[in-house]
Amino acid sequence: MKRAVVFLSLMFMTLSYGQEIKQIPQITVSGEGKVKVVPDQATITATVETKGNVAKEVKKINDEQMDAVLKLIKKMNLAPSDYRTQRVALNPQYDYEKKKTTYNATQTIEIIVRDLNKYDELMEGLVSQGINRIDNVVFQSSKLAQYESDARKLAMKEAKHKAEDYVSVLGQKIGKAITINDNSQTYYPQPVFATMRKMEMSDGAAPRETLAVGEITITANVSVNFILE
Repeated sequence: MKRAVVFLSLMFMTLSYGQEIKQIPQITVSGEGKVKVVPDQATITATVETKGNVAKEVKKINDEQMDAVLKLIKKMNLAPSDYRTQRVALNPQYDYEKKKTTYNATQTIEIIVRDLNKYDELMEGLVSQGINRIDNVVFQSSKLAQYESDARKLAMKEAKHKAEDYVSVLGQKIGKAITINDNSQTYYPQPVFATMRKMEMSDGAAPRETLAVGEITITANVSVNFILE
């Protein structure tokens, strides 16, 4: 009998404890932090594309053009780690009407420009050395991790301030945070798609500026569950 009483008492205490946990006053709020920065680097994806009737000749011409492009990049003193061949392809294309096979060779290179003062010169040089397709240009910040951290802190501050606004009219205060959820989306820099064309400049004319990078926005979103005191 005594064991039964002790067992029932323990069950009652456990249930009571569980009920107390569920009845803790809480508030859940969201917060957003935004940091706007001027990008200081760009990633250029460019392609040399060559077409012809003989696969060997098409590949040779394509290789020569890409060799000229790589020499240009080295001449501009870009670090070897800042450019790489992204993909290489040589594909037959059969024309069913003419019953003829032609070949299409492509080589795509990805280049990181860490000094945007070199951007215009590089783009003009790529065109003159055989690049005939710019797939995209992405403007970025070299301090992305730092700015993401700043955005998260701003998001937390906004969540706390919002919670304080809600409970102030009730004469209560917010206590410790119980849970924090990071709802931020992965940051993907927006690409700028471009169609290549040679720039016509008169002899002796200074290179034209063609770059307006503007600002990029780095955003963080959180939801926070606070205890109410």
